[in-house]
Amino acid sequence: MTSGMKVIERQDVQRIVVKVGTSSLVSERGSLDREKMANLVDQLSEVRRRDIQVVLVTSGAIRAGMERLGIETRPKNIPDQQASAAVGQSLLMNTYTELFSKHGVITAQVLLTRDDFRDRVRYLNLRNTMHTLFRFGCVPIVNENDTVAIEEIRFEENDTLSALVAASLDADLLLNLSDVDGLYESDPRKNEKAKLLEEVREITPEIEALAGTTGSDYGSGGMRAKIEAAKIATSSGVTMIIARSTRPRVILDAVEGKNVGTCFVGEHSRLSHRKRWIAFGNRIKGKIIINEGAKKMLCDRGKSLLAAGIVACRGEFEVGDLVAIVDEKGDQIGRGFVNYSSQEIELIRGKRSSEIEKILGHKDFDEVVHRDNLVLGV
Repeated sequence: MTSGMKVIERQDVQRIVVKVGTSSLVSERGSLDREKMANLVDQLSEVRRRDIQVVLVTSGAIRAGMERLGIETRPKNIPDQQASAAVGQSLLMNTYTELFSKHGVITAQVLLTRDDFRDRVRYLNLRNTMHTLFRFGCVPIVNENDTVAIEEIRFEENDTLSALVAASLDADLLLNLSDVDGLYESDPRKNEKAKLLEEVREITPEIEALAGTTGSDYGSGGMRAKIEAAKIATSSGVTMIIARSTRPRVILDAVEGKNVGTCFVGEHSRLSHRKRWIAFGNRIKGKIIINEGAKKMLCDRGKSLLAAGIVACRGEFEVGDLVAIVDEKGDQIGRGFVNYSSQEIELIRGKRSSEIEKILGHKDFDEVVHRDNLVLGV
């Protein structure tokens, strides 16, 4: 962690994803604030004039629908959220379209769910569509498809969505705008002398512990969600900055390499697109606990995970599901797609591959997780 450094020079930024939370779009009364939205659009339009490709990931649809429907507090059940989103999504998009059109910028609405990242073909189609929109000079405006999303295919929050979008598009910078200045060494609401961390080069357990459970009144995310988003972004080679949305020229300054908040530096050895899809496109359905010998084979020798090295498994999952792979201390060392279900793994764990067919009555693979379907360090 350091301060006073320029991490990204302006000429290095060719593509930027800007995420804005609901709390940064509403007034004190809780209604959409047109002046805030106009300021956001003015800056994004200026970035476009500099020949930088721009993606806006925006919240606010449910809030806009609540206002139109006369709902005072955010609905807690999914049907009411979906109804609010159905009403609010068009209101939100119409406002953005009108504001961008004053700058001669064409907008495109892109509504996504988890399935668009979970399914490999849809994931690739998303990338192709976004690149085509860039070719036409459009600004894609992305939001979760709250109208149809159910719990299984929802994002935890738009922090995750923005990081997945940035990773899938090889963005140079993800700017996460919020109602906080960034990540502090302690809670600034309790400690007036709390120090802002201007740069984070590695997301350690100590950094994660600083996140706490900070959240805002209108949004659904918090600092912990932003740290998780930073993990996705930086592992994919994308630098992510958390900054306060009301900071003057925050987007322009970020593009120019100025310190505007907390910068999480993207890793130079970025994951391949397929590895990103494996690691982050799917939800973890369970855990596999492995012994020290298996850990060394995976981490030091690049081998696949065999049944012999498995100590236990947690949760219920099926063939093809994504699982976390952890050591006996509980530290996660990677993620991967399994070739056997949790019930089958319970029967074959600790056994040699040659024994699998006798135990299960079939053997489709020697490996429980093949190295091609395994991502370490996430």
